[in-house]
Amino acid sequence: MPRQQLRLYSDLATWWPLMSPPSEYVEEAADLLPLLLDGVSADGKPTLLELGSGGGSLAWHLKPHFALTLTDLSPGMLAVSQRINPECEHLAGDMTSLELGRTFDRVLVHDAIMYATTPDAVRATIATAARHCRDGGRVVILPDCVLETFAPSTEHGGEDGAVGRGLRYLMWTHDLSPDTSTFEVDYAFMLRQPDGRVIVEHDRHREGCFPRADWLAWFDAAGLEARVHRDPWNRDVFVAEKRRPT
Repeated sequence: MPRQQLRLYSDLATWWPLMSPPSEYVEEAADLLPLLLDGVSADGKPTLLELGSGGGSLAWHLKPHFALTLTDLSPGMLAVSQRINPECEHLAGDMTSLELGRTFDRVLVHDAIMYATTPDAVRATIATAARHCRDGGRVVILPDCVLETFAPSTEHGGEDGAVGRGLRYLMWTHDLSPDTSTFEVDYAFMLRQPDGRVIVEHDRHREGCFPRADWLAWFDAAGLEARVHRDPWNRDVFVAEKRRPT
């Protein structure tokens, strides 16, 4: 399947801080941190690799607790993250095939996993996470939904920024496509320029949705023992320990 051309992460990437700033992640980070910190050594900062780290808004809350390596496919999103997380390592890479040649105490994949739209892509991402996780370490993957929790929805938001810029968006999640494991999300953006002009832009994303049992089987096949943490937003957070060699 050809790679999606997603405007939100390319020509519109500079608007990300007005759509999804760190202030939007306070409660989510508070729920995730105990899952990530549990069991790590108290000697120095533990290491954490985030695959598909985007604009770094979640990482902003994690960096006091971890030495972070942030990876993403989009140069524009990495540039956004570098501005707010200059102390973190940033690397370009695809979550389905990244190879850094080193391991980390924790590996995290947030909602970037939704762009794995086939079972093969999900398995490849889990394999990347497992490959970069030390023996006895932990992989945490947080899809927006699994098949059992999926529901069409709408969402809206946005922020005002400096020098007169502002953004408002409408996000429209459609029903699952017939006979597939994907759904489409349409975004409408109203972008206010410093001179007061408002430009309207549209972007369509295809995302993947798979049964919980399939996820657990894929973790097991990658050498990861996974459990499900149900977060306050009714999402399945997969918390997986990497098995030690026997």
